[in-house]
Amino acid sequence: FQKHEFFVDMTCEGCSNAVTRVLHRLGGESFDIDLPNKKVFIDSEHNVDTLLETLKKTGKNASYLGEKSAQ
Repeated sequence: FQKHEFFVDMTCEGCSNAVTRVLHRLGGESFDIDLPNKKVFIDSEHNVDTLLETLKKTGKNASYLGEKSAQ
């Protein structure tokens, strides 16, 4: 899987829970949420557009930051 890095304008636990909910609906996603830095890292076979649309369903401002090289 590619590991993608997104910015999501999350300010609280509720925001990160919303992100978790929409990503769980996609199914099969492995992701990490970095709330203090407003970042979401997603391992996915979905394309970036699909992931970005999904993140935007939270009603938060979201943007794609790029691929992370897998460690």
